Amino acid sequence: MPGKIFYRERTKVGEGEKKPRFMLVAVADVNLKVFAKHVRQSELEEIAQSVGAELVLLRRKKDQPGGDEEVEVAE
Repeated sequence: MPGKIFYRERTKVGEGEKKPRFMLVAVADVNLKVFAKHVRQSELEEIAQSVGAELVLLRRKKDQPGGDEEVEVAE
């Protein structure tokens, strides 16, 4: 079973800004140390490919108050 890297989109950074839009949340079954707080999509894909892990995007439910999160697998 490949490892998984869980990440989410940052709330204060919009598209088109020249800042990393994603934040690593958790890593499962992968021997990996992460030193950056925020990363770009291309960097996440490169890391996942290098360690043989699957990327999992955590999305927020926008319909319910409170900002509950649900897990959706990114493709």
